[in-house]
Amino acid sequence: MLKKFTVTNFKNFENTMTFALDCAANYEFNSEIVKDDCITKGLVLGINGSGKSNLALALFDIVLHLTDKQRSFDKYELYLNLNSKKPVAEFEYCFAFDGTEVVYRYGKTAPVNLTYESVYIDGKEVLSYDFGLKKGYTNLVGAENLQLSSSLMTEADNLSRVKYVKSNAILQDNAENRAFTAFTIFVDKMLMFYSLDERRYQGFSVGADSYTQGIIREGKTKEFEAFLRSQGIEYDLEEIEIVPGNKELFCKFANGSVMFASVASTGTKSLALFYYWYIKMSKASFVYIDEYDAFYHFELSQELVTLVKKLQDTQIILSSHNTDLISNDLLRPDAYFIIAGNRIYSFDQVSIKELRRTHNLQKMYKAGTFNE
Repeated sequence: MLKKFTVTNFKNFENTMTFALDCAANYEFNSEIVKDDCITKGLVLGINGSGKSNLALALFDIVLHLTDKQRSFDKYELYLNLNSKKPVAEFEYCFAFDGTEVVYRYGKTAPVNLTYESVYIDGKEVLSYDFGLKKGYTNLVGAENLQLSSSLMTEADNLSRVKYVKSNAILQDNAENRAFTAFTIFVDKMLMFYSLDERRYQGFSVGADSYTQGIIREGKTKEFEAFLRSQGIEYDLEEIEIVPGNKELFCKFANGSVMFASVASTGTKSLALFYYWYIKMSKASFVYIDEYDAFYHFELSQELVTLVKKLQDTQIILSSHNTDLISNDLLRPDAYFIIAGNRIYSFDQVSIKELRRTHNLQKMYKAGTFNE
């Protein structure tokens, strides 16, 4: 589980910004969104240009060099903050796995140009590497004798040493190594996707996919039909083989069947994309959905938050402009985050009074109660 994330000198984050998910308060309602004192479901709010999308890119920067999953390098142009004179963007992730804390720190000058990286497990440094000096070490049991550097220039010079150890070491079974492995598995299962683009995502999987064909492959056509019906969208769906071995989703009408993508509205197609990823989310570790409700009526936006709350083993962060989502019936004050001015903080961190379930959070938000 991700407890805390810190980024410096990346895109619009000139100064150090920390996104803390380990500050759960003692609210007695909506307790299902908290696990081990960490927020597992949260909503990031902010005006246009405040950094909601860049926060997602910063969180998923780790995917670029630690995994071979889907990566959107074009989103990482203008990598360093344009006002800063610092040559390196710096990132720190703090995780917890079965009570063991794993901290991963690294610096980059560009999406794939690491300058250093280090891993700490319960405060003990177990791996460190300086890419400029070509020096480093690991004392994970089973990886002590791995050669992390060479005097010869090779294509591996920029390869993450964490990824190298993960791929090449036979680690002995102990608490430290289990935590290290859990950390690498967590990163492999991170998922970010955009509700505005059916093919744009990062992490978790590889390659472009059709969301309609994905729903068919998962055997979820009738469940998807029921899901649409529950949202007031009446389609009679069927699977039709358009070429041998390749089925597509169609809607049946009195005068014939039409391909789903041809007849569905933009909002309905966005909802289908959400459902496609939803049926995969239970296998993800951490999910960020940017502007998840861009095409949705406020009641549908609320319903989808209720839906993701059921995925108890997955951390899910949503971003939105929709103030109708701000309610203690849906989440709670420590799960609503405002991003502004190079800071991100939850409602309860800045409130001058104790927040209770009966408070109208939306009204307080619009009144500027949670502004710093």
